[in-house]
Amino acid sequence: MKFLIAGLGNTGAKYDGTRHNIGFDVLDELVSSSNATFQLERHAHKAEIRHKGKTLVLIKPTTFMNLSGKAINYWLQAEKIPVERLLVITDDLALPFGTLRMRGKGSDGGHNGLAHIIQTLGQAKFARIRFGIGSEFSKGSQVNYVLSQWTAEELATLDERIKTSADMALGFCQQGLDRTMGAFNGK
Repeated sequence: MKFLIAGLGNTGAKYDGTRHNIGFDVLDELVSSSNATFQLERHAHKAEIRHKGKTLVLIKPTTFMNLSGKAINYWLQAEKIPVERLLVITDDLALPFGTLRMRGKGSDGGHNGLAHIIQTLGQAKFARIRFGIGSEFSKGSQVNYVLSQWTAEELATLDERIKTSADMALGFCQQGLDRTMGAFNGK
């Protein structure tokens, strides 16, 4: 059984280690414990890992955040994976830093990457992990905030939160959405 896990972010060294690239960071964590590596393929850097008999196709779209739906739609079709086995990992300004929330559907919440995915897939019913990045910015500086580096205080707990997000992704593939939400949401 195959699953598609898409971590959202922007390609390029200038975006490495920024809040907006947390989806890429979680996928890097998933790959770090395997023999897999990301390879540049159509619309994404792609890796495949095995977990308890399941194949996890991991993609980091190269289409930039605001066109993420193009890569996700392509890989769902190319790998013949139903949308029920899609998991998107993204940053979320509405959640305090480090808060992790898994949902099986929902609005884009003002997130351009999620908006494009919903528009491209024609539905909002797909699993997602929302990684809280906080909203410590002044009016009009949201773009600078999401594209900025983590603070020293955030870095102190960031690795642990990334590992937990990776565990949530594995749980989704192994135990399903409802059990994973029950195990991790609000913790």
